[in-house]
Amino acid sequence: MAADEDLSVLKGVWAAACAEAGVERYELAFQLIEYAYAAPDRHYHNVRHVAECLRELAPVRPACQDALAVEVALLFHDFEYHPARHDNEERSAEQAATALRAIGWVAARIQVVRGLILATKHAAAPATPDAAVVVDVDLSVLGKGEDEFDAYERAIRREYAHVPDDVLRAGRAPVLRNFLSRPRLYATDYFADRYEMKARQNLARSLSALADRA
Repeated sequence: MAADEDLSVLKGVWAAACAEAGVERYELAFQLIEYAYAAPDRHYHNVRHVAECLRELAPVRPACQDALAVEVALLFHDFEYHPARHDNEERSAEQAATALRAIGWVAARIQVVRGLILATKHAAAPATPDAAVVVDVDLSVLGKGEDEFDAYERAIRREYAHVPDDVLRAGRAPVLRNFLSRPRLYATDYFADRYEMKARQNLARSLSALADRA
């Protein structure tokens, strides 16, 4: 039932966003979204993750400069996800642009959506307030309770099941250190107040566990 509820969140947000944007032919595009996130190898980057992102967005949506673009960016931000690739965000942005053009979204807003999706590479500070919201929403899982964070880490490990433990440790430890070295993990005050302290605790605990298994 939870999966059905999560899918309903995606479907409702997509339909409302398209209606507000004046777009009526959106059902086929949603089928593509549903198909992408339902792939059997999606243990974390799936319907539940996107639904949780949209739930995290809800309290701050009124403050967004372009809430429709933010919602649609979150819907598409992991559309393409292949653990062996390093261009998933670029590919997801292109898939979003193609789908949005096909159903009549205006070009200027499509470009905004593309930029917001690319922000989820987490490679640089967000360039706009809306990008800051998208990035913080995507990282909100880091600041959840220990049980939820540990479930997230197990799901990520399943997505990287093809990678040997020693190789995964060598790649993941620098990522965790990079996050912990930042003055702030979250770009917005709302998410920093809500999740910063717990996220640092979770990441430090995860890094320590990696060292113990080395």
